[in-house]
Amino acid sequence: MNSREYGLNEGPMVKGNGYKPPNLHRWGPGVRDVYALHYIVSGRGYLKTGQTVHPVDTGESFMIFPQTEVYYYPDPQDPWAYCWIEFSGAEALRLLAMIHISPDQPVVTAAPQNFRAMFDQVKSNQLEPYARERSDAVLHLLLSYYMEYYPSEQASLKKDYVGSAKAYIESNYWKSSLSVLDVVEYVTIERSYLFRLFKKETGTSISGYLTTVRIRRACELLVESRLSIKSLSYSVGYHDPLYFSKIFKKVTSYTPSQYRKVYREGTLSLPSAGEG
Repeated sequence: MNSREYGLNEGPMVKGNGYKPPNLHRWGPGVRDVYALHYIVSGRGYLKTGQTVHPVDTGESFMIFPQTEVYYYPDPQDPWAYCWIEFSGAEALRLLAMIHISPDQPVVTAAPQNFRAMFDQVKSNQLEPYARERSDAVLHLLLSYYMEYYPSEQASLKKDYVGSAKAYIESNYWKSSLSVLDVVEYVTIERSYLFRLFKKETGTSISGYLTTVRIRRACELLVESRLSIKSLSYSVGYHDPLYFSKIFKKVTSYTPSQYRKVYREGTLSLPSAGEG
């Protein structure tokens, strides 16, 4: 059995979903072995966890956590209608850590937007692999909105500025016009602060990291393709092949042609992701 296909190690993975129209349906007390996110479409009801009863109103959401005893029931005067999704998977803990929701605080206030349509797009009874992937993707998108509207303290404080800068460089290194200022503007924090963070975490400057990414990719292309040095230099962000060759030799101690030759002779290995 393929663990990736069945969502044992990758996730989130939709396990169940549905919609309850206004009625007096209640559940529990009992426990589940999955996460179960509920969104109140209309009316109101109550969720009891431990000795605490949480009122839940239209537009609000509540989460049932695995192995947590709960009891939930509608308001008899204004019974709720709600959508629900059950899910599990390795991603669940990481995503939920970014949302201000927990077994002690399982209810979040009404969101700025109506989530009903996204809940309806998640389907647990998909047989085709592509359909299951789409359903999981919608769940991931839905949880990203909860991350945006209900960020946990961890999500608010731990903004990965350096990771964002590195990802931007690795996606745009091939642009000859890419500059340090572009990276700073993308990350949207003060330049000297980003410089300090980047140097502390990576041991190099932003411009140095850009050069490393370009030369590492050039090494890969030299051994994986038959591109001319001119075409290769353009491919990694250098429009002057002579300047590219100069930088390449400074970083690797070889000219591009020498590098290609010695690698194919088996006397050289590709640099790892962190090497220049």
